[in-house]
Amino acid sequence: MRARDKASVSALRATLATLDNAEAVPVDESALRGSAVEHSPVGVGVTEGARCELSEREVREIVRAEATERLEVAAQLTAPAHADRVAQLRAEAAVLLRFLDGASPA
Repeated sequence: MRARDKASVSALRATLATLDNAEAVPVDESALRGSAVEHSPVGVGVTEGARCELSEREVREIVRAEATERLEVAAQLTAPAHADRVAQLRAEAAVLLRFLDGASPA
């Protein structure tokens, strides 16, 4: 962020959000529908739940999928008007792939 590398910041923020979502535990929807507001707990941390812990292999798969998705979208954007977006997507994919190259194999 200090280097003002927009491609790196964008790729890393999006990937961190994806990893965060992957760690979320699914909520039982039937439990949500059956509670009345007056019976719901109130206070700090009430909405916090346990998180899953991803293995290094799972993290690498998610990062690889993020990079692949960016490269696929870049390949689909063929109009000259999309040249800047294509360059941005390819730069973001390169950032993610660099992390994979630098990580130890799982």
